[in-house]
Amino acid sequence: MIIRNSTSNIMTVFGIIALTLLSGCFDDTTEIKAHMAQIKATTTNYIEPMPEVNAFIHIAYSADDLRSPFILPKAEVIQQKMQQMAGCLSPDSHRRKQPLEKYALSDLIMRGTLGDDSMLWALLEASDLSLHRVSLGNYLGLYNGRITQVSTTTVNIIELAPDGTGCWVERETALNITQSEESNK
Repeated sequence: MIIRNSTSNIMTVFGIIALTLLSGCFDDTTEIKAHMAQIKATTTNYIEPMPEVNAFIHIAYSADDLRSPFILPKAEVIQQKMQQMAGCLSPDSHRRKQPLEKYALSDLIMRGTLGDDSMLWALLEASDLSLHRVSLGNYLGLYNGRITQVSTTTVNIIELAPDGTGCWVERETALNITQSEESNK
């Protein structure tokens, strides 16, 4: 009996709260309707027309059989296209490439030397911040550069560059020692 009595009391309180909340829903809405009518009367329903779309002109792609300009050519294809003339200077295509031949000379910096008068190695830093030890006869650079002399301040290099006619020309260049930014401070 006590449980029923408390349950009925809770139900009665809940019913009173529900009636109180729902009584707010039956208010007069004439002001809201008048305001909505005023907004509808002053607002225009004009939407700008869509812009005219120009007709698409189709141009057929006619270079299907050519090499894609977005893919690098293979090294073998480049070598085949360079016609070597008899008696011309040319690099040894059968020589195994050395690690520094994948960097341009502008991407290599001489940082110092190791050794003594009998054998002197130069320390070269590549653009990926790796440090390489090179000596006389090593190859580097993109144009078959061969080291001809290593001194404490300079590495002299002879490169073979294509001249555009199928032959190659020798050109001398040098890498000079460059102090690191930390040692200048």
